[in-house]
Amino acid sequence: MDLVSTPLLPQGLKVPASRNEDPSKRLRRLLASKPYVFGPGVYDPMGAELVMYHGFDAVYFSGYSFAIGHLGTTDMDLYSSVEIADGARRTVSALRKFQLTMATGDPEKEVPPVHLEIPPVVVDMDAGYGNLFNVQRTVELYVRAGVAAAHLEDQVMPKRCGHIAGKALISADEFVGKLKMMRAAADDLGHPDFVIIARTDGVSASEAPESKRGIELAIDRGLRYLDSGVPDLLWCEFPTAERGPTEKFCAEIRKRFPKARFAFNYSSSFKWHNEKNPITWDDLGELGVGFIFITLALQHAAGHGMSVLLRDLKHDQEEGYMALQRKEWAAGADIPTRSHHLFTGVPYHQHVGQEYGATRLSHQMDEHLEVSKVV
Repeated sequence: MDLVSTPLLPQGLKVPASRNEDPSKRLRRLLASKPYVFGPGVYDPMGAELVMYHGFDAVYFSGYSFAIGHLGTTDMDLYSSVEIADGARRTVSALRKFQLTMATGDPEKEVPPVHLEIPPVVVDMDAGYGNLFNVQRTVELYVRAGVAAAHLEDQVMPKRCGHIAGKALISADEFVGKLKMMRAAADDLGHPDFVIIARTDGVSASEAPESKRGIELAIDRGLRYLDSGVPDLLWCEFPTAERGPTEKFCAEIRKRFPKARFAFNYSSSFKWHNEKNPITWDDLGELGVGFIFITLALQHAAGHGMSVLLRDLKHDQEEGYMALQRKEWAAGADIPTRSHHLFTGVPYHQHVGQEYGATRLSHQMDEHLEVSKVV
């Protein structure tokens, strides 16, 4: 890993050189060099920071997760483009700051620097939040936020989660127009590497202008979208975890487009653990899938973890919280949030505060308490 200096760190501290790489170019490089790129689904900056800490290639900023995490509701177009774009902006900004805080470590407690690559952020764009001019505005918001890629789906508005019944599709021609606007808007902003993912809900749509339905409609739509020359990746949303439809879709598309690459939602809506022969990520890579993601990965993990803690607090009072701390601080545990001060960058702020002469921001404000007593 090549390391470079940055004016945002004191002399002698460095960050990975990829900090200065355009996120879309980084994503394209990863797609070109790996069998597939995987991105866990997040809904907030903290989740994205954890994805970065554990070394994943990408972050997937899920619309459904965003709806749950920020509105406490479902994925049925109940938020606007400005809201999710701001969530994505804050997430990208947090990752850049997190790289600095980890590269500082904690000199006072002899915690060495950790050098982390910033994963490119792929963001849900639903059906574009309106017509093609809404698409234009959203792409501008995403590009200026530092987003590496976005996906657009061919549903009517208000859209539905891909695994909720009653989906209807706009015409293929209208959708191609939206895709073309995505490309034009990104190019106009000087970002020709912005990655565009075209999604079709044709397999399970109940309403569409065409007479075809099911997998045949999805294949026909996928081919038409690739004919436009716009999508970098093609995503078909499937209603079940069966491997057959996925294999058929990829094979049929590649008959006309042998080098086509796909995106695949290893959806949280399916009970993968109950599948007799679940499709693996390596299988998907062989089919041409370049980007794999789990939409609600961190939302489910957070729900599980918080429910366990709350149950223990309810039943065991203070012992419930101490049980959590024992797990966090167990020998060999790698839980970066166990010290919320280190995770959020208190040492970084104190160190840089001293460099810049900021009042009440320096290591001199450290209370030097016994390490075993505080985080």
